[in-house]
Amino acid sequence: MPVLPKNVSKAWDEKKGPAIFSTVDKNGVPNAIYVTCVNKFNEETIVIADNFFNKTQKNILAGSKGSILFITDKDESFQIKGTIEYFIEGNIFDDMKKWNPKQHPGHAATALKVEEVYSGSEKIL
Repeated sequence: MPVLPKNVSKAWDEKKGPAIFSTVDKNGVPNAIYVTCVNKFNEETIVIADNFFNKTQKNILAGSKGSILFITDKDESFQIKGTIEYFIEGNIFDDMKKWNPKQHPGHAATALKVEEVYSGSEKIL
């Protein structure tokens, strides 16, 4: 299983502001949302809390792949692409419930599995 390169893992720890999470529907129409409730589960998995998904949830359940785009406090941007898993129980879900703000519902944990990583337009994984 691919893992985040060390420099990207470190950059994730220095991200600023919301990230952008993108999926596509069954017809290939893209959907992008800002996400603030997002965390690195491990070096293979980025987790996004499903607090208020609508189209995003439909896309995930239809089998969409996805991407996360983020920027660091040094204004470096990185994009992580991969397959998506959707959890309403289990380890990843339980972990999400620990860091997701209590005022948010945390309906599910969306896990983006690292397959490709970009720094700007340069593919680094």
